[in-house]
Amino acid sequence: MNVAHLTKRYGHVTALSDVSFSIRPGEVLGLIGPNGSGKTTLFECLAGVLPADGGTLLRDGQLVPVADRSAVLFYMPDAIAPWPTQTVAWALEFAAGFFGGPPPGDWSDVFERLGLESLLDVRIGELSKGQRKRVLLAIGLLTPQPVLLADEPFDGLDLRQTREIGAALRAYAATGRTLFLSIHQISDAARFCDRFVLLSAGRVCGEGTFDEITKRADAANLEDAFLALT
Repeated sequence: MNVAHLTKRYGHVTALSDVSFSIRPGEVLGLIGPNGSGKTTLFECLAGVLPADGGTLLRDGQLVPVADRSAVLFYMPDAIAPWPTQTVAWALEFAAGFFGGPPPGDWSDVFERLGLESLLDVRIGELSKGQRKRVLLAIGLLTPQPVLLADEPFDGLDLRQTREIGAALRAYAATGRTLFLSIHQISDAARFCDRFVLLSAGRVCGEGTFDEITKRADAANLEDAFLALT
């Protein structure tokens, strides 16, 4: 899958400028950049939530129109609390049914990996930030689209939770699903992602594996590479 020349403007301000990169099957792709770099805008334009001013999404060389992207991409925004008066179990059952996910009998792996067993009867609005993040990721993982876009999946998680969730996401990628993660903390991206798209001021300033990016920047780590390339 290829994103080509994606552009988004707000009046005279260009939020995304000629953004192009590839998305490969079964990889954990990290979108990294500082706040205000355009990460959320990029996800929203890709998912069709926000209209872009230019650019295309190609799958196997074929154009994927905006109207058809919901069959290919599932976008999980950051900092949302859907159905706050409903329980976690209700939310998961509704989301999986609505989006065509697996039946409840096939959810045990998601529950175990994300530690949700004790939260099923808790109302969404009563969850902590970290608990809510795990529930949102579960909803995303229970959807059938081949590509999951997750905005800040580690936000609100402590170190242990971050490592557990990162391991869970890598396990799902190993089954062939593509996980495209917007990550603010570059150290988290370096730990869990196969490849990276570096975004700064709405422009792609680098794309590749850890070795490819650090070699290009002549840097020892991803943080130094990002600083050098931006």
